[in-house]
Amino acid sequence: MTRVLVTGASGGIGAAIASGLAARGASIVLHYQSNRTAAEASLRSLEGSGHELVQADLTDPGAIERLWRDIDGRHPLDALVNNAGIFPNHPPLTTDYPGWTAAWQRTLAINLSGPAYLSYFAARAMAERSGGRIVSISSRSAFRGEPVAPAYAASKAGLNAFSQSMAKALAPKGVYLFVVAPGWVSTARVATEIQNKAVIADQPLGRVATPEEVAQAVTFCVLDAPASMTGAILDVNGASYLR
Repeated sequence: MTRVLVTGASGGIGAAIASGLAARGASIVLHYQSNRTAAEASLRSLEGSGHELVQADLTDPGAIERLWRDIDGRHPLDALVNNAGIFPNHPPLTTDYPGWTAAWQRTLAINLSGPAYLSYFAARAMAERSGGRIVSISSRSAFRGEPVAPAYAASKAGLNAFSQSMAKALAPKGVYLFVVAPGWVSTARVATEIQNKAVIADQPLGRVATPEEVAQAVTFCVLDAPASMTGAILDVNGASYLR
């Protein structure tokens, strides 16, 4: 049975990823940052057995190390999905300097440094076992920019480059890395924004992606993608941004 750690799995895209993988027979370790109630609900909804819930602050390098050693030490992980992320607005011309620095520090800590630190442990453990997969959730923002949230766009561009660097380094060891880059996704967090006419007008499909569609792409990367796809970035944005 494939054992997968999914970060930020208490709701939205993360919960859909956990559900999609569990439906394919994977054993899921659901990570959450603070919302235990939602995480427990996600856990109860999963098909199959062998799933568990873990909590960790992904801004804390020590907590990340303890998380990995505890989980992988008890039963080796086959895959890691770096899904946890934040999107704080901080427009450059209207945000004061304390707000600006706080947004950058926290966004990069959760969206980029956290995945990099967790992937460090995953990569080394998987390389020793001659196989494993790391999938990270990026965004079309990495390519088109975010004028009201530049730290978010920068963090996702960094995550793309990081993942491709690791793909090159780890391919000889049978450890493969993939990136899934959605555009707008219909989660509760952005329910108001995606009703905006300008957002819908930008979608050739006439709608934004669903969490389940993102989960399908992630599940493919974790379980089915061929080795020759390592380093790939898969766009899931309904042709709203092409590159």
